[in-house]
Amino acid sequence: MTESQIALPLSQTGSSEPERIVIGSGNQSVADALSSAKSWPFRTAVLTGPPRSGKSLVAKWFASHTDGGAIDNADKREETEIFHAWNRAQEDGYPLLLTVSEGGWDIELPDLRSRMGSALQLKIGPPDDAMAAELMLSHAVQRGLSLGEGAPAYLVPRMERSYAAIERIVAEIDRLSLERMVPATMSIWRDALEAVDGPEQGRLL
Repeated sequence: MTESQIALPLSQTGSSEPERIVIGSGNQSVADALSSAKSWPFRTAVLTGPPRSGKSLVAKWFASHTDGGAIDNADKREETEIFHAWNRAQEDGYPLLLTVSEGGWDIELPDLRSRMGSALQLKIGPPDDAMAAELMLSHAVQRGLSLGEGAPAYLVPRMERSYAAIERIVAEIDRLSLERMVPATMSIWRDALEAVDGPEQGRLL
């Protein structure tokens, strides 16, 4: 998991392009940890991160490309289910990755709480400029959208720096381009910024 993008064996509805995990400043440490899963404490890792940061994609990749198992949204499952899954992983000797929502996992079952507390704690951080630009281009490819030359350089400094916002801005550019039946150019980028982040952002030059 060392390339800038990792393809997954699945694609979004209406797209022939496989979904990809963009590797950058926000998740490089996670990528490095996944390459040495057998060294995790009790072969278990808990992954957290902001909304739309790719936790579910990482779980799918890990389950399909390694000899490990993954449970997405573990904090929304029954605690006894997670506890039994952890026991099976220990008995069968395979690594287990669990993804949870950002903000912590309030575990009531004491045995599960102690086991998860002993696991490797992984966190996806915010993207830097380079990663935000790569994510923007990746989302555009998924939609079959040509953002236009210079789009990331124009948009990234002017928009909210979050995974969800990057996805929203590309979706809005796609919507406006289709609605107006014109290519995505600066006027579309500016209107998309205004729609997503507010008028002040849209007026920035």
